[in-house]
Amino acid sequence: MSEQSVAFRYAKSLIGLAAEKGVVEKVHEDMKFFDQVCDENRQLVLTLKSPIVKHLQKLGILTAIFKDKVDPVTFSIFEIITKKNREKLLPAIAEEFQRQYALYKGIQKAEVTTVSPLTDAQKAEFIRLVTEATGKTVELVEKVNPELIGGYVLRINDRQIDTSVKARLNDLKVSFLQ
Repeated sequence: MSEQSVAFRYAKSLIGLAAEKGVVEKVHEDMKFFDQVCDENRQLVLTLKSPIVKHLQKLGILTAIFKDKVDPVTFSIFEIITKKNREKLLPAIAEEFQRQYALYKGIQKAEVTTVSPLTDAQKAEFIRLVTEATGKTVELVEKVNPELIGGYVLRINDRQIDTSVKARLNDLKVSFLQ
């Protein structure tokens, strides 16, 4: 079974357990914290993936770092996964949990890339457009890329709307080459 599908199953189980225990928000914060620690500490991720480091040592490392900082429900998934010798999946599970949480809460993430920072009115307009298209609460992530020259690139899941000048210039270039 692929790593992504296993991570999906564990994340889905974790969100179900967290909902049952009434700690979804706390577990969500814990998984964001775990994701942040992994992003900032590549050595932790490499240790979790290492076949040389014993599973009990990995659990000891996770205990030292997270035991007093996360909810018992969150830590229980660390213990379960480590006992099943699948600790290398923890970063993927944390990422998948973020997606499952967004589904659970009806949140749609959208990413807009522009040449310069958006004004509040522009942000509100993008949020309104995505809300109308998806019917969900929108979490807008803003990125700035001066190479676009003008326009914007809006990404929602695997869909992309590219109205940038750079894309139009590339289209012209392709049509001239034909």
